[in-house]
Amino acid sequence: MDIVDELRAFVATAQTGSFTGAAEQLGVSNRLTSKYVAELEARLGIRLFQRTTRKVGLTPAGADLLARAPALLDDLDTLLAEVSEGSKGFSGVIRLSAPVTFGELYVVGMLERLGRENPDLMFDLRLSDQFSDLASEGIDLAFRLGRSAMQSMKTRKLGTFRSTLVASPAFLERYGTPQHPSDLNQLPCIIDTNRLTPRRWTFTKGTETFEASVQGRFQVNSARAGVELALQGVGIAYPPRFAIGSAIESGGLVPLLEDYDVESGPISAVYLEGRTLPRKVRALIDFAVEDIKNAGVL
Repeated sequence: MDIVDELRAFVATAQTGSFTGAAEQLGVSNRLTSKYVAELEARLGIRLFQRTTRKVGLTPAGADLLARAPALLDDLDTLLAEVSEGSKGFSGVIRLSAPVTFGELYVVGMLERLGRENPDLMFDLRLSDQFSDLASEGIDLAFRLGRSAMQSMKTRKLGTFRSTLVASPAFLERYGTPQHPSDLNQLPCIIDTNRLTPRRWTFTKGTETFEASVQGRFQVNSARAGVELALQGVGIAYPPRFAIGSAIESGGLVPLLEDYDVESGPISAVYLEGRTLPRKVRALIDFAVEDIKNAGVL
């Protein structure tokens, strides 16, 4: 039996927590996945999993193998791809994660544009506002918004996103238009709990920095939901520009305090330190850098 197939079955089982999940990921039968793992254990003379009726868990030896096997398989895939790709474009699966709103409004379209140039390339995109565990979930690449102090990650900056203070015309007619950041302290605002400081909004002008301590009835964990609430006139929102879409151009929302500089942060691609990055993943990163420049949504 091919040890590569055995390793792929082992990694998929460890990442999904079951032979059934591994079989679905690999596109083979549950029985064959279990057989591959059993043959790998026999080859090594050790148990890699503790099996129960509901799931499988890694033994210490299995955890050691999982720490190294994905990188080994990535290197093999990269080697084979470099030999075979030539002028055909990239192929295989890229597994990546992104924040929900950014993923829905930008990443999906970016992957479609890259896919047009590489028809044999497949994408497994997981959207979550929680940071993914790249190693245990088998993620090749994660998009992150804002600054992160996470260790064991390599980071490539792709671009910069900027926030935009907005409200609906109906809201401004009822409450008036704020002229200074301090005015926000007295107005209903929509709190996005995904922000680093959800209730403290920062603005600058020249060398001065102004902070607004905001309050509001609506608290959400989605920039997109905050924009929808602002469109309904229930408060002022401070979302990333990409979450607003065409609402300003259509007149649904009005930008506020435009003579102040707004909060901004990096858009980054992160991947595991010490793991060889497959060429197709490097190509995705390079594509994203150029695509973000041309996107006009940030």
